[in-house]
Amino acid sequence: MSAGEQCVVAPRAMIGRGIARRVETFLVAHRARLKWVHLTFFVAFLAIILGPLALPDPPEHATPLDNLTELASYVLWGLWFPLVFLSVLVTGRSWCGLMCPMGAASELANRHGLRRPIPRWVRWEWLPVVSFVVITVLGQTVGVRDHPEAAAQVFGGTMLLAIAFGLIWGRLHRRAWCRHACPIGLLLGIFSRLGAVQLAPKVKKPGGDRYTERGLCPTMIDISRKEESRHCIECFRCVEPRAKGGLEVRLRMPGEEVEAIRGHRANPVEVWFLFIGTGIALGGFLWLVLPLYQELRQAFGIWAIEHEWYWVGEPGPWWLMSVHPDRREVFLWLDFSMITAFMTAFAAMFAAALAATTAAGAWLAGRAGGDRDFRTRFVELGYQYAPVAMISLVIGLGGELFDGLDHLGLGAHASADAKAVLFVAALAWSLWLGNAILRGQGLAPQARVLPLAPGLLGSLAVGGCWWIAIFGL
Repeated sequence: MSAGEQCVVAPRAMIGRGIARRVETFLVAHRARLKWVHLTFFVAFLAIILGPLALPDPPEHATPLDNLTELASYVLWGLWFPLVFLSVLVTGRSWCGLMCPMGAASELANRHGLRRPIPRWVRWEWLPVVSFVVITVLGQTVGVRDHPEAAAQVFGGTMLLAIAFGLIWGRLHRRAWCRHACPIGLLLGIFSRLGAVQLAPKVKKPGGDRYTERGLCPTMIDISRKEESRHCIECFRCVEPRAKGGLEVRLRMPGEEVEAIRGHRANPVEVWFLFIGTGIALGGFLWLVLPLYQELRQAFGIWAIEHEWYWVGEPGPWWLMSVHPDRREVFLWLDFSMITAFMTAFAAMFAAALAATTAAGAWLAGRAGGDRDFRTRFVELGYQYAPVAMISLVIGLGGELFDGLDHLGLGAHASADAKAVLFVAALAWSLWLGNAILRGQGLAPQARVLPLAPGLLGSLAVGGCWWIAIFGL
């Protein structure tokens, strides 16, 4: 680095440290007041999911600007869901530690619970993946966006599960729910690796990131060995500006942890979750717009009748599928089976496709002189899809954020255009990260071109599917 570059970087670093110290000092000074923040969000959460149950159905052309039910739906799907995802780019998992009503309620339940040891099946790394897939598919079959009863069921049920985890397995200030089972906790954790804020040890011990149920951390991080951002909910209990130990706030460039993923405990479960989560979000959109779904539904229905499976023509229970005859929507077992099968099959196929492109990139990187073994290169390169996966989930699960542009009168295509721009930016960022990861694997600039190509192909495949979902065939 030249002397001129050093002169530019040094003031930037000083400004960054100054901002970090101010944030740290403010949050530590007001740490005792966080319980009131949690209570506020808990009350607001209950109002959003339970309030619409007491209101009449909105008129056909109602908007969030003139109807309370539509406003509650927009706050839930158009603001809360997508903005929580996007917030990790700036503040990491601060939502989880500072505002989330579910995590706070689960921890509060610890005081009155059984305080049993956390069993091995709860600590299974794939549990949050399963949790996310189940909740996402259930949300589609019960119509969680369209019916306030379904929103109350899915989100209220999730809240009750979080409290149950606290009552059974909570110990002291631990959050077994946040660490092991929250449907969006793993998502936010992975995307927090892209964030500009991290809590890092002031004095780091060797040995790598470890799990421990001792110490201050509610998500069981051995804070003196902390390397990754995934499990840190930024509750600031381990931050004490005047102490020599503990953690401190550090600012970094967005994506820096992924660029240097080798030093931050790359995890294959996270990579597979990126693949599966992208696929399940796409499946949840495409079954609504693809003629293929209707063709498969009709073919299966005919086959079932021919084999005297008449039960597929019967409506199922309200807690598994949408049964709202007054709103002219009643799902049959046929619909439930086909939606579930379509989404899970699409997620599996898409995960296989992204895994194949990642494997091709890892193999080409090895041929070009990349270090370590194939498995290590595969896991590291899988993180290049993090921006694309995040935007896929924002568009798929929180797409109403963009509908607000239409409500403001910016034109019929404003929402679709905003989604397209956002996805193009995510694709470019994914390429940037892929290049940085290959650089960390020891590849010279000219040797990275071929290993980057499969990743570009995978990102374009995601983009092509979203093009169909947003703009149609």
